[in-house]
Amino acid sequence: MAIKTRTYSVIDGKRQMTMDEFKRWLKKFDDDKDGRISRDELADAIRVSRGGWFTGRKSKRIIGSVDADRNGFIDDNEIKNLADFAEKYLNIKILYL
Repeated sequence: MAIKTRTYSVIDGKRQMTMDEFKRWLKKFDDDKDGRISRDELADAIRVSRGGWFTGRKSKRIIGSVDADRNGFIDDNEIKNLADFAEKYLNIKILYL
């Protein structure tokens, strides 16, 4: 069985994806498969998406700004907060279809 992959379109320098695609992309970085994104996992995701070096301190700041329950992780209930952050600061456009 072939695996379908989508080539993300880039418009005005922003990579576009649906919310489901954003969630699937983010889950690739959930190394321990606990269903949550830690600071280190988020740093890896941002490093890959921006193609550069990203500090743990910056990922801690991002977690702090989107982590509604302040447990130090981003879970399914907080993905929308991270998507909003990604649209503002990470050159990603989330398409709500």
